Amino acid sequence: MPAKPQEERLQAGVSGLDELLNGGFIKNQVYLISGGAGCGKTIICCQILWTGLQRGDKCIFFTLEEPPDSIIKNAKKFGWDLNKYIDQKKFLLEYKDPFEMVDITTVIKQKVVKFGATIVVIDSSSIIGMLLENQYEVRKRLLGLIKALKEANVTTFITSETLEGSESMSRFQVEEFVVDGVIALYFIKKGYTRERALEVFKMRGSKIAEKIVPMHITDKGIVLYPKQQIFNE
Repeated sequence: MPAKPQEERLQAGVSGLDELLNGGFIKNQVYLISGGAGCGKTIICCQILWTGLQRGDKCIFFTLEEPPDSIIKNAKKFGWDLNKYIDQKKFLLEYKDPFEMVDITTVIKQKVVKFGATIVVIDSSSIIGMLLENQYEVRKRLLGLIKALKEANVTTFITSETLEGSESMSRFQVEEFVVDGVIALYFIKKGYTRERALEVFKMRGSKIAEKIVPMHITDKGIVLYPKQQIFNE
């Protein structure tokens, strides 16, 4: 019986993450980046995009909430000059107001196909869900968006807020079920201290390290420590 061909991988460019992912993200799948406020969701997405841009990928960042200028400014703090790739027409950073769009799926897919993007970030699914009446509608809308993105042959990262005290990986408790993989970011409290951590919670078609590892936000971006434990004593 012939060996199953290896899935093509997309290296994240986040120190320690590719190790946890057994070589990187599987291309042309859709991933959820979840976490509470201030956990680093936008930072890790920008870091993945920055790695892709340096590799020659064409990328799009759709922001549904934060102004584009704010994202560019914050990225520069880590040495990531996104304007350079905007000028080279290799990167698009676009604000889309979901409250003004009847069909956000079609708008996003058309832009992705026209630009020829290979990596896409959508920040965030929480805003899309706020437009809808119930979990069924959220799931239906996200499934349609995911189908469209896969038809466009892009690797996609969608962020989602998590609510404090909830064990769900997403705001509306459906997002984690419709994506191919989930990266969960935490800001864990123990006593009078907190520690940042990351978990590869789900990854279809890929063997993963089933553990929560320490994460630091440095002046060069996010760094993980796969061989360490959180709250080492």
